[in-house]
Amino acid sequence: MELHVHLEGTVRPEMLLAMARRNNEALPARTVEGVAELYRFRDFDHFLKVWVLTTQVMRTADDFREVVVDYAGRAAAQGAVYLEGIFSPWFRVNRGVPWQEIFTGYAEGAVEARERFGVEVRLTPDIDRVLPPEVAMDVVGWAARFTDRGVVGIGLGGPEVGHPPEPYAPVFAAAAEAGLPAVPHAGETAGAESVRGALHALGARRIRHGVRALEDPELVAELVERGIVLDICPTSNLRTGVVTDLAAHPLPELLAAGLRCSLATDDPAMFGTDLEREYAVAAGLGVRLARLYEAGVAGALCDDRTRSRLVALGAGTDWDAAQATALAAEAAGSAAGSALAGSDAAGSATVGSVAMTNAEG
Repeated sequence: MELHVHLEGTVRPEMLLAMARRNNEALPARTVEGVAELYRFRDFDHFLKVWVLTTQVMRTADDFREVVVDYAGRAAAQGAVYLEGIFSPWFRVNRGVPWQEIFTGYAEGAVEARERFGVEVRLTPDIDRVLPPEVAMDVVGWAARFTDRGVVGIGLGGPEVGHPPEPYAPVFAAAAEAGLPAVPHAGETAGAESVRGALHALGARRIRHGVRALEDPELVAELVERGIVLDICPTSNLRTGVVTDLAAHPLPELLAAGLRCSLATDDPAMFGTDLEREYAVAAGLGVRLARLYEAGVAGALCDDRTRSRLVALGAGTDWDAAQATALAAEAAGSAAGSALAGSDAAGSATVGSVAMTNAEG
């Protein structure tokens, strides 16, 4: 399962180029190799600029539908049956794409993903932190119209530094009234104060990233007491410069502090990763995969029937075998200079989200 994946960041280079051609959108690269070069990020701000530049090629409901279905198929091949996909509608709207086109496309993609691959996809649109709160209200308004079509929460994304969560408190209060829990990004490039703001001002149900919560022991204690799940994305943190070495990633420290942590890819096509690689990295850090899975089930914004199904699936998984397979894959990837060196290689195949295998019987 995966709770933190930006659907725009799942688009493979060849798919991105095809969309650009059919929508008459210019990209600064015309080949798969050129796009891959664009994805060599200097830092988090550079990543955001490239993200906006490349994802502008998505223009139609069919584009958004295709994005969901394509990623669901790849995730299903690695055993996943539950995903929470993030998308940022305002960037598309700002370039003339109708709200209805965006939400309808993603919602239809979720239906097709279930029909074709047995993958349950829930949707959590993101509010960009540079938006005025009154504009951000439009995201909530449209999300509320699609609560019966797979939209289950509202996020807050974009540049953390200089853009604290507190001004968006009224926006997230409106979302809560519409039955949409808050799942904001926080504690990635800004410190513990960002996590605290997301928790107190926005009423965060889950924190996306949150690795810098460790800077404040009192905050950590509060997160533990509340049972807040952190969505941890190790390769993403390396590629955007949040950490300098995967071997020193704070995931083990977060778990040792008693925090619940799920595991995710964030923007897999842009970061050269996938679910299998993330699980291999976690195993290499000495983390028990069963614990990550259990946190994911606890943090999922799903209905009781789906949660019960996920619990049963986890209980029926041979976690010792999954751990051994992931460790072997991490060792092979490390020997090849990929799994712990931040290369663009996806690494060797592992069980990834093996707990989801055989979910459909």
